[in-house]
Amino acid sequence: MINLLHGDCLEQMKTLDDNSVDSIVSDPPYGISFMAKKWDYDVPSVDVWTEAMRVLKPGGHALIACGTRTQHRMVVNIEDAGFEVRDVVSWIYGSGFPKSLNIHKKDERCPDGWGTALKPACEFFTLARKPLSEKTVAANVLKWGTGGINIDGCRVEGKPRTTHKDGNFRTTSKDNRGGLNSYELSVPLGEYPSATGRFPANLIHDGSQQVLELFPETKPSKANPRNNKPSENVAMAGANLGHVSHGHSDNGGSAARFFYCPKASKKDRDEGNNHPTVKPTALMQYLCRLITPTGGVVLDPYMGSGSTGKAAVREGFSFVGCELDKDYYEIAKARVGTAESIS
Repeated sequence: MINLLHGDCLEQMKTLDDNSVDSIVSDPPYGISFMAKKWDYDVPSVDVWTEAMRVLKPGGHALIACGTRTQHRMVVNIEDAGFEVRDVVSWIYGSGFPKSLNIHKKDERCPDGWGTALKPACEFFTLARKPLSEKTVAANVLKWGTGGINIDGCRVEGKPRTTHKDGNFRTTSKDNRGGLNSYELSVPLGEYPSATGRFPANLIHDGSQQVLELFPETKPSKANPRNNKPSENVAMAGANLGHVSHGHSDNGGSAARFFYCPKASKKDRDEGNNHPTVKPTALMQYLCRLITPTGGVVLDPYMGSGSTGKAAVREGFSFVGCELDKDYYEIAKARVGTAESIS
C-alpha cells in the first residue's frame, strides 16, 4: 500500500486514523535556510509531532534527521509532543563541503588562517518512541507489533538476510541458536557459526576515505574458549533468537568495520530528481528496517523527493508520505512508483 499526500503535512495527517502507522522515518527541514529555500526556515513545530504521534501505534519508533546546528531545537519539539527520546544515531560522511569565510581575505589586518565554520561531516537521527500502551514492551509488541527495534535484522557483517516480505533474518537451525533447549545451549558457542553479526550501534558511516581515516586499526584477535558463553538477547514476537559468538577469531583491520556502512550505488538519484538534500536510499532502507515490524507501515511527514518511500517499498513495507511542494511531490510519485515496480 502506497499513499502519497500532497499538501501541508499537519493537515494531511489529520486525514489518517489513530494508531495506523508502525514507524516514522523522516528527513524534515533543519531550520537553517538551506540554499535560501523557504521550506527550510524552521524545524517542524510541536503540533506537527503531536499529530504524527497520534497516528503512530503505541510503542512505535521514529527516526528524525537534523543537522548539528539545530538538533537541540528538533529534539525539544519532538520531546514536547510526548515522544520518549531513546537515542541519537549519528550519520558520519566525508562529502561535506566547508562553508567557512576566510576572514583575512576580507580584511588583511585580521590574522591569517582563521575562518567562521567547520566542515560538515555528520547529521543526527533522533530515535524516539511513542509511549507504550501496555505495562511491558513484550505485551505491547504482542498487541500492536511495535515497541522493539530490529536488532538481528540490522546487525553488521551478518550473513545475508531475507527481506521483510519473506521474513525476518531467517537462518538454518545449524546456524541459529534460537529456540534450542537447555542441553543444546550447553554446547560451546564456538561450535555454532554465528549468523547474526555485530550488534548495531548508534553510529553509521559512509565508508569514504575521509571517514575511514578517523578510525584506528585493530589487531587480529584469537578465540578464547573461556568466553564461549551465549549472550543474552531479546527478540520481538515471532522472530528468531540470535546470539553472537564471543569466541571466534577476528582478522583485524579498521575499527570502521564495527559500524554499519550503507552500500549506496554510484547512481543513487533517479533521473529528474533535483531535490538538494537527498539521503542515500541504502541508508534510509537500513533505518526503515531498524524500527519497522514485518509488513508494517512507514510514515514520512516530509517526503521531499521520496527517498524514504523508495526505501520503505524496497524493504517490503507500506508507505504513507506527505509533501507540500508540487514539484517534489511529482518526483516522489515517480521514484516510489519505480521502487514498487521492482520490489
